[in-house]
Amino acid sequence: MKKYIRIVLQICILYLFSFLGTFVVEMLHIKFPGSIVGLLLLLGCLHLKIISVQVIKEGAGFLLGILALFFIPSTVGVMNYPELMSINGILLVLSVIISTVLTILITGKLCQYLEGRKAGEEEAQ
Repeated sequence: MKKYIRIVLQICILYLFSFLGTFVVEMLHIKFPGSIVGLLLLLGCLHLKIISVQVIKEGAGFLLGILALFFIPSTVGVMNYPELMSINGILLVLSVIISTVLTILITGKLCQYLEGRKAGEEEAQ
C-alpha cells in the first residue's frame, strides 16, 4: 500500500511541473506547449539537483508502463478523418515514422556518447 501512495505522490509531482509549465506559458503569453515547458523545468531541476531522480522515478516508470493507453483515443479519432487515408495521409504517416526513427537514433547515439563520457570521467578520477 505504501508503494502505491508513493507512486501517486510522484505522479502528482510530475503533474505539478506540467501545471507550472502551463502557468508560465499563460503568464508570458508565448506560443509553446505548457507541458513541454514543464518538462524543461523538470529537466532543469533534475540537472541542478534541486530534486533527485528518486523523487519521481517510480511515478514516471508507472506512467511509461501505461503510455500506450494514452494513444488509443487519438488512434480511434483518425477514423473520423478518412482524408488521412489519401496520398497526403500516407505522406503524413511516412513523415511521422521517419521522424520517430530519427529521434530514436539520435537520442540513442547521444545517450551512448554521454554514457561513454561519464565513464571516462569516472576512470580519470
